[in-house]
Amino acid sequence: MHEELENFERNHVYNLVEPPPNCRPIGTKWVFKNKQGENGMVVRNKSRLVAQGFYQKEGIDYVETFAPDSAGLCCLQRLQQMDVKSAFLIGFIKKEVYVRQPPGFESAKFLDRVYKLSKALYGLKQAPRAWYARLKTFLLKSGFSMGSVDKTLFLLSRGGDTLIIQIYVDDIIFGGSSHALVSSFAEQMSREFEMSLMFFLGLQIKQGPEGTFVHQAKYTRDILKKFNMGNCKPMTAPMSTNTALDADEDGEAMDQKEF
Repeated sequence: MHEELENFERNHVYNLVEPPPNCRPIGTKWVFKNKQGENGMVVRNKSRLVAQGFYQKEGIDYVETFAPDSAGLCCLQRLQQMDVKSAFLIGFIKKEVYVRQPPGFESAKFLDRVYKLSKALYGLKQAPRAWYARLKTFLLKSGFSMGSVDKTLFLLSRGGDTLIIQIYVDDIIFGGSSHALVSSFAEQMSREFEMSLMFFLGLQIKQGPEGTFVHQAKYTRDILKKFNMGNCKPMTAPMSTNTALDADEDGEAMDQKEF
């Protein structure tokens, strides 16, 4: 909790103010989560301070809201994944937003004061849009061009090499034809934002001499655990090999060996 509060105060100037007339400050709450690694083991206990954005009214507290959602993955020879830490805390917001003091960390001297936000906060309706605007501005200034159809797809051409990145909310997957170009982009992003490697959309990507493979081992284990099938017997075939199928008398003849 203290680490998340430090992130909040670092990104939002510690600015407790008197609530202005007719101000309706948005409540805040703590959300706790156990973050799991690829093997399903808990690797980190997370706490996050979020705004109760469901109290915001469209047209009054915000105009538009959306989160960048990719249409697909880019599967190039060299793939990397990254997550922007506290992404929704670094987007700038234009409207004045006031939130109540975090529960358990209220100022004993100024109990009636509220925070005036200069940047977004998790839970605010406009937080995803503010983050996307911040990242898009950075990428365009860095020489990327944005997809004309998919606005979460960005392309950089340098010499004979190409770099493609795909955005999904606060996660980024990127790949290119040049290892140097991929590494340069990773370093550039790390200088601008606090980054970490992660799994993208619950997918794991394995690269080897045989090629690049995308799998969902962790997701599969979670589903089996959810339905108490963790000890079930694995099958190499997707259906029983002893099931008798009726012939389709009106259908075209097929080569069973090909099937």
